[in-house]
Amino acid sequence: MNTILRKSVLGIAGLAFTGGVFAGPIAAHAAEPVKTTKPVAVSVQGAQSKIDLNDEQLANAKAIIAATKKAGLPERAAVISIATSLQESKLENLGHLGDKNDHDSLGLFQQRPSSGWGTPEQITDPEYSTLAFLKGLKQVDGWQDMPLTEAAQTVQVSAYPDAYAQWEQQAADIVAHNWNS
Repeated sequence: MNTILRKSVLGIAGLAFTGGVFAGPIAAHAAEPVKTTKPVAVSVQGAQSKIDLNDEQLANAKAIIAATKKAGLPERAAVISIATSLQESKLENLGHLGDKNDHDSLGLFQQRPSSGWGTPEQITDPEYSTLAFLKGLKQVDGWQDMPLTEAAQTVQVSAYPDAYAQWEQQAADIVAHNWNS
C-alpha cells in the first residue's frame, strides 16, 4: 500500500474512532472510579490464545521491547507490537514462504516491501521492522487508549482485523516479565 493510501486509511480510521468516542454512551462510565495509573493491558478482549515460545521467539520479543524503548514509547506500545507479531508470524522472523506467502510479506510483522515498509533486508531486521511498525502506531491518534486490536489493525490493515486481540494477555505477560530485564 503506498504512503498516501496508508495515510488516508489511517486518517479515516482515526476519524471513525474519534467520532465513536465522542458519540458513545458517556453516562455508562460515570460511576466508574478514576484510575491514577494505566495498566499495560487496557482491557483484554475475547478468548485468548497462547503459544510456548522457543529461544528465537523470545529473542524476537526482547528485540521488540528494546526497539520500543529506543523509540521512547511506553510498555503499552510493546504489548501492541508483540501481540501484532504473535498474530502475524508467531514471533518468527519469516522470510519468503513460497506458495504460503501472503504477497511479498516478510519478517515479524509480515510487512511488505511493495507497500513501502522497507527493503526485504530491512523488514527482516527485528529492530527496523519494529520501529517501522511503531512509526505507524504513533500516527494513530489515541492509540494508547484504544483496544489493542483496533490500534494494531489501523497500522497493519489486515484482512482479519479482530485477530490481534487474542494475543493481548500473552503479549502483556511477555512485556511485564522482560521490560526491566
